[in-house]
Amino acid sequence: MKKTLFSLALVALFSVATTTTVSAQAKTKTVMVGGAAMYPTKNIIENAVNSKDHTTLVAAVKAAGLVETLQGAGPFTVFAPTNEAFNKLPAGTVETLVKPENKATLTKILTYHVVAGRMTSADIAKAIKAGGGKATFKTVSGGTLTAMMKGKALELKDEKGGISTVTIADVLQSNGVIHVVNTVLMPQ
Repeated sequence: MKKTLFSLALVALFSVATTTTVSAQAKTKTVMVGGAAMYPTKNIIENAVNSKDHTTLVAAVKAAGLVETLQGAGPFTVFAPTNEAFNKLPAGTVETLVKPENKATLTKILTYHVVAGRMTSADIAKAIKAGGGKATFKTVSGGTLTAMMKGKALELKDEKGGISTVTIADVLQSNGVIHVVNTVLMPQ
């Protein structure tokens, strides 16, 4: 009897230790974005500056004066457009937006890509399911994004009807989560 209880205690202890280890590993999982490891122990800015795919976004965040905000405690969910996403905009758009006189417009566009709170792709999928195939999220800029699934792909619809697809989901940060998107989302 004592031997059986001891064996059960060991099994229970091993299960708890294994669960704790798996949970700790999930929290420290790095994801490669733009040729660089994104570390969940670093904040959004500390990681984003290393991604070769997000140099335009980083330059825009600096021009808008949002670096300090995105280094803050958050948590934030950021839908981060790649350089290719910015290249889809009409020629000269980015160059015009980063000018000091257009800071308010740039800030509105960038904060339209941010939702307060940490929302993983599983959280978003759950909201989509609960919403009967669509979920709406209020952005930091005050606008609305609509999320939906197209097959296994997570898509976002902006207020102008544009569609962006999440190409890399769940890039965990110390102050939130980044989802890489292939199109710049535009507010009203």
